[in-house]
Amino acid sequence: MTKAANYQTLQVRKEGAIDWVSLDRPDRLNALNMTMVDELNDYLERLMTDASVRIVVLRGNGRAFCSGIDIKDINQGQGVVANGIPADIAAQRRVSEIVRRMRRCPQPIIALVHGIATGGGFALALAADIRIAGESARMNCAFINLGLTSCDLGLSYLLPRIVGVSISSELMLTGRFIDAERALRTNLVSEVVPDDDMEIAARSYLDEMTATSHLGLRLTKEGMNMGIDAPGLEHAIAMEDRNQVLTIQSDNFQEGMAAILEKRSPQFDQ
Repeated sequence: MTKAANYQTLQVRKEGAIDWVSLDRPDRLNALNMTMVDELNDYLERLMTDASVRIVVLRGNGRAFCSGIDIKDINQGQGVVANGIPADIAAQRRVSEIVRRMRRCPQPIIALVHGIATGGGFALALAADIRIAGESARMNCAFINLGLTSCDLGLSYLLPRIVGVSISSELMLTGRFIDAERALRTNLVSEVVPDDDMEIAARSYLDEMTATSHLGLRLTKEGMNMGIDAPGLEHAIAMEDRNQVLTIQSDNFQEGMAAILEKRSPQFDQ
């Protein structure tokens, strides 16, 4: 079990096998400064080898989920940092690494989105496995409004896979906001609840996921990620077959079969 680090911009509350991670710069609407970028990367890297954490809930303190990059803190770099790599690219990849690690870590991530989730904040929401929106949620691809491309921090990959090409093109080419109600209609979020009820809504997912086997949950996230990127059905089925054999060989499969025959809830190894 990895001990929670003492972060400046994140609050990590451990509740058994669940980590409740709160972005904690409410005075800046949880904008991403470089300290938060580095702390998120550190936390997510720790998850890779922390089997004690089964599920992560990501949310923002204060009035918003995350207002994107803090332009007062993150400026364009100058010169090079090492081995001829321009400082701009090094800084850019420090931020985009967050999205890579969110998708790569074996723990499912639930994002509770309220207030604005713009630019980098929108990317954090999209990189989660499940999104629950508060009624106040408003999300957008803010980069294009800064004279940049909206294809940033994984948005060009994640958004079309979630809502389709047409709506993605609309949002990315205009920078317009999508509110909670439309986000639900377009399958961007799983449900919309009053802001104060987001934690209650999350707990129904947590209860069901923690009732599953640890290995089965992890391999399901891995299999879904692989399936999305698979060149075809044969590749997806090959990954499914490999993962299913791994779970069949576990004691949890025997327990699951016994529970069905005995008409009871399974008690999986946690």
